Amino acid sequence: MGKAIGIDLGTTNTAVAVLVDGRPRVLEDDKGYKVLPSCVSILDGGETVVGQQARILSLTQPDRTVQAVKRLVGRRFDSDEVDRIRRRVAYGVQPGPEGGALVSMAGQTFTPTEVSALVLRHAKRIAEAALGEEVDAAVITVPAYFNHQQRAATYEAAKIAGLRCDRLLNE
Repeated sequence: MGKAIGIDLGTTNTAVAVLVDGRPRVLEDDKGYKVLPSCVSILDGGETVVGQQARILSLTQPDRTVQAVKRLVGRRFDSDEVDRIRRRVAYGVQPGPEGGALVSMAGQTFTPTEVSALVLRHAKRIAEAALGEEVDAAVITVPAYFNHQQRAATYEAAKIAGLRCDRLLNE
């Protein structure tokens, strides 16, 4: 059984922490960053990158980079919030199955849950590298205003990322 971590899954940035002697310690990636930008980009060859590299690519290739996907998680495509987001982002937002939204970048489409899962998977890798052991569970923070669909989508994103979500905590 692996270790459990805490993830602050933010709209702009994500942080991953672990309890050490009863106190939280924010973990760093291999470059010393304690904050993981909640960005995902697709390179020309189809490779997906997450974090700092994706944030840098958002400046030169904004149509290939998804940012602030947490605002779309668990929302219906026909909602006012999704309409506002669609008008402000460079990546595509289109109707998805069962009334949800899909994001598109570099000719590929993803659900917001799948994009969140990519960020969570990257956070999991950071934790495993920093701790030197397997991580299989997490406690994840979400906004207090998240409704049932948004919370369920976050649980699903954790599952896709290979994490058992032990609990969702209000920010």
